[in-house]
Amino acid sequence: MANPNAPFGFSQYSGTGSAPTYEQVPVQIAYDASAIYYGDPVEPDNNGRVARGDGTTGAEGIAGIFVGCKYLSVSQKRTVWSNYWPGTDVASTQTVEGYIINDPNAKFIVQSDATGLTQTAVNLNIGYTIGSGSTATGLSGAYVSGAAATATLPFRVIGLVLDPPGAPGTETVAGGYALGGYNRVIVAFNNVTTKNQTGV
Repeated sequence: MANPNAPFGFSQYSGTGSAPTYEQVPVQIAYDASAIYYGDPVEPDNNGRVARGDGTTGAEGIAGIFVGCKYLSVSQKRTVWSNYWPGTDVASTQTVEGYIINDPNAKFIVQSDATGLTQTAVNLNIGYTIGSGSTATGLSGAYVSGAAATATLPFRVIGLVLDPPGAPGTETVAGGYALGGYNRVIVAFNNVTTKNQTGV
């Protein structure tokens, strides 16, 4: 059975803190920023805020992984806590308080692309494709692709997800550990602002 193509962004696997909040830190999102989904990589902008990543990474690195927000809703006339930022529904005078994980020791589970990743990708750096998030669940559609020995790529492949056998993303090819497309991998930050000395 083939691995399903169902990307879910970057789901925290481990870190310095403890569940369920781990190392979440507050950040500001511009009121008119594009939608940001749970598990999306976010990038710093030049106004001291963060925005949804686009799959390219500047010299300063990514800001972290988005895990929710709160904002004063214009339509509901109350403070809303949400796992994703819809991109609208606040007045222009308001700011959105987002929460990200930027702990340099954090690790995440994420889906690979149609090519998949094998054991030879471990210890290589890797980029991501932002994909399409879901307004129904609020979950990201991001996945990793393009493993290479490129220093500026945002993530480092730490390992393959192999357990439990038969779980989504763990389907093997010919009984070995050469997993097929859309398999799941464990990644860590390689180029994140908390590790990087380059400012915006």
